[in-house]
Amino acid sequence: MTYFCFISDKTIPVMGMIANLLRVTNAEPETYISNSALLEERIYENEEEDLMLTDIDKSWEGILFLLTGQNLEKLDHPLGRVLFSGRVIDENQDLGYGPGHYLTPKEVGEMSGALAGITKEELTQRLDSPRMTELAIYPEIWAEENALGYLLDYFEVIQTVYATAAKNNEAVITFLN
Repeated sequence: MTYFCFISDKTIPVMGMIANLLRVTNAEPETYISNSALLEERIYENEEEDLMLTDIDKSWEGILFLLTGQNLEKLDHPLGRVLFSGRVIDENQDLGYGPGHYLTPKEVGEMSGALAGITKEELTQRLDSPRMTELAIYPEIWAEENALGYLLDYFEVIQTVYATAAKNNEAVITFLN
C-alpha cells in the first residue's frame, strides 16, 4: 500500500512510517519534557549521525503484532510499550507521526528482560499473514516471501537496543517519522 501526502495542489507519495528508538541518559527525558524543541533539534537538526538513534524501518507494527497479537488500534498488551509506552514527551509535538514516547531506565531494564526471553522461533509461530492482512498491519507486506525475515531481523535490532540501554542504565525514547 502506498500512502500519499497532499500539499496544496500536488499529491506526493510518502516514503512510509519509520519507527525509531533513541537511547538517552536518565536525565534527558525530563530535559525534553521541559523543552521538547530540544528533542526535535537533536533528531532533525543534528548534522552528525546520532549513534544513539536506531531506526527499525517499517517493521514496527508487524513486530508489535508478533509480540502481542494486536494491531496498533487495539494495542493494550504490556509488550506494546516497547514502542508506545503511553508516556509522551510532549503531546502537542509531532515528530513526524505524533509525539515521542519514553521509558525510564528501570522500565528499559524490565523491557529488555522481557524481550530477551522471546525467541525467533516463538515469533515465527506467531506469524499469521492472513490475520495481519485482515487487521491492515502496516506496511501490509505479509504475503511476501521475505516478510518474516524482515520482522525477525528488526526484532533482533530492538532486542539489542534495549539490552544496550539496560546495560548502560539509559532511558529510551521512541517515535515514528
